[in-house]
Amino acid sequence: MENLKKWIKNNWSTAILTILFIILLVNTDARAWLMRQVASTGILNSGISESSKDKGNDPVRAHADLLVKNEDGSLVNTTDLKGKVIFINFWASWCPPCRAEFPSVQKFYNQYKNHPDMVFLTINLDDQPESGKVYLKEKELSVPFLTPAGSIPKEFFSGSLPTTVILDKKGEIRLHHEGLADYSKESFYTEINELLQKP
Repeated sequence: MENLKKWIKNNWSTAILTILFIILLVNTDARAWLMRQVASTGILNSGISESSKDKGNDPVRAHADLLVKNEDGSLVNTTDLKGKVIFINFWASWCPPCRAEFPSVQKFYNQYKNHPDMVFLTINLDDQPESGKVYLKEKELSVPFLTPAGSIPKEFFSGSLPTTVILDKKGEIRLHHEGLADYSKESFYTEINELLQKP
């Protein structure tokens, strides 16, 4: 016991780092917190791309429909949302990067939820959707809870969580980002505002 005390006294920083590492391994919220700190720097973010039409190319549209179901069982199809900017986020409650970015998604949602030309499709991919509902309730998150109502087109999702897609008013994919990002930055809001102002 005396040797252990001596080792800790001489190697206190290693002991603290070891304890922190163990906490990060076993605690999903601790991992999410650390990832959130990294995401807040903005180095993981990707920006909204220029329209293919503006570049003189044919627009890159999502040719497949994405059909989702909300909590009351109503179906929503992306093709019925033309004329709106659509923020699509695929997530799961067990996914630490999803948990890490959710506070920024919530902040973005709070900022634009009442805008008539903005639609949020936050799509839960938990095997048991109830787990996703419990997570949102525990964390007091009010983003829409949607689940897939059929297969998800590869243009939108290829299996990496989280994945975020933004469609402009013409249905053109303007952002496709796999992995953690921070959606609460003013620079991101500026890009969204530009999309919202276009016809």
